[in-house]
Amino acid sequence: MSIWWSLHLRREAASVPLARRLLLGTMETAGVDPEISFDLSVALSEACANAVEHGGGQSPGEASGAYRVTAYMDGEKCRIEVADSGPGFPARHGGRAHARAQLPTLAESGRGLCLIEQLADHVHFGNRPGRGAVISFDKVLKFREDALLKVS
Repeated sequence: MSIWWSLHLRREAASVPLARRLLLGTMETAGVDPEISFDLSVALSEACANAVEHGGGQSPGEASGAYRVTAYMDGEKCRIEVADSGPGFPARHGGRAHARAQLPTLAESGRGLCLIEQLADHVHFGNRPGRGAVISFDKVLKFREDALLKVS
């Protein structure tokens, strides 16, 4: 069975727990193992918080009021994508945008992206020229014994 949903959210702090609760509710209903659900919900929260903080318009004083969250559960995999309309990720290491760069121990930003990489199986950080940044990540799902939507 496949489940797909997409949210168009305002760039406000209150949108982060809303997206997280929707993901957790969907996974609980589907019977996904609670540890997997928790990992994905933390990664989603970090991606949403990043979009809220950095996902505004690219011109000075311009603020985009929204970002998009899309989640796909298909078989034994869940893929989540968070897209905003901000300036995108800074280019690092030969122009590639990614979070694996070494952060100073006391860095005040950038830890969320590293956390996403630790919690998900595969992560992609990308820029959409002139349209913002996108973070997509996926994780193999495990299901509870009593799962309604368990994959056979």
